[in-house]
Amino acid sequence: MRGIFCSACLLLLLPGMALAGDIAVRGETVYPVSGPPIENGVVLIRDGTITRIGAAQRIRIPAGIEVLSAKVVTPGLVDARSTVGLAGIYGGAEGQVRDQDQLEKSEPVQPELNPLDAYNAQDPLIEWVRQYGVTTMHTGHGPGAVISGATMIVKTRGDTPEAALVKNPVALAITLGASNSMNFESPGTRAKSVAMLRTALVAAQAYGDKLDSDKPPGRDLRNEMLLQLLSGEIKALITAQTITDISTALRLQQEFKFDLLLDGGADAYLLTDELLAADVPVLLHPTMLRAGGETKNATFASGMLLQQAGVPFALQTGYENYVPKTRVLLFEAAVAVANGLAPDAALRAITLSPARLLGVDERVGSLEKGKDGDLVLYDGDPFEYTSHVCGVIIEGDVVSDHCW
Repeated sequence: MRGIFCSACLLLLLPGMALAGDIAVRGETVYPVSGPPIENGVVLIRDGTITRIGAAQRIRIPAGIEVLSAKVVTPGLVDARSTVGLAGIYGGAEGQVRDQDQLEKSEPVQPELNPLDAYNAQDPLIEWVRQYGVTTMHTGHGPGAVISGATMIVKTRGDTPEAALVKNPVALAITLGASNSMNFESPGTRAKSVAMLRTALVAAQAYGDKLDSDKPPGRDLRNEMLLQLLSGEIKALITAQTITDISTALRLQQEFKFDLLLDGGADAYLLTDELLAADVPVLLHPTMLRAGGETKNATFASGMLLQQAGVPFALQTGYENYVPKTRVLLFEAAVAVANGLAPDAALRAITLSPARLLGVDERVGSLEKGKDGDLVLYDGDPFEYTSHVCGVIIEGDVVSDHCW
């Protein structure tokens, strides 16, 4: 029965469809996210770009083009924080092919590490997250080091890193808290971690001053990346879970005037006034994060609490230390809905909100004319556990045509 229903979900989905140029997508309900839902809606895509969206009675579908239909249509999902592509699906245990490049443990401060150099565009984990509707990911180096490297934004398709790439670099991945001491002999304490971070930033400031002198220094990849942070070209993605570490992140932002994205934020709902005053958004931990240690205050209701307080936030899948190394973004949002987050806010938290916070909303995050033709098709309410993703389109290409 499920197979029959899913076949009905994508009408006229023909062999070779992934190569189609022009596509029309019909939905009993279409959620643009940037505007109100459209009943009996149509989205037209040409050459990978949305050309029209609206009610079916107002849009003529050109003769001869492929037509897909579904109960519900949304924008492609945007994962606000991931390590997929650097963290592979198998875990890279001893004796296996290494597929865990999200954290280099040779030293704790390495801003020069480029995620594009480690991204495996053909890792099966990318296809796995894509079949659940993720079309865009903010991925790269993971938490666990004072500065573990840079992050980037990719589409979940393409045979090479370059083919998948949307933007690189986006941010520097920085970690505050006890996890640094688990991966390195030094730093062993929070104060030492922050001192190492400050030392690196002050050194970059001095390097920048010398660039304007009569005798500029030679190239220094580490300081070049830190200067991009200090100049506002990229952001600081600071993983901090506790009140202590979140407060430190806010203090560092004021000290060095960088753009800050708070990552994780298990205690963020306890500091909403401070986050609002600092104008700092949160890339919130997965809703079903296991609470304990630094995340002992994590709650299923975090999304609702941030929404009520007016703190900008997006949901993420993060990094998991068990196979398959990531969570399902759609499921995390659904559990947030079950725990008080309004469905429209939850959908925004996995589409337009992360796109805006990461600076790629001119291309993705909502269904609007001129944006990338990234869509997800469902056989029911996206946040209902009996519903399935029955089609995924990236820039006009059907990249998944099964119900999952």
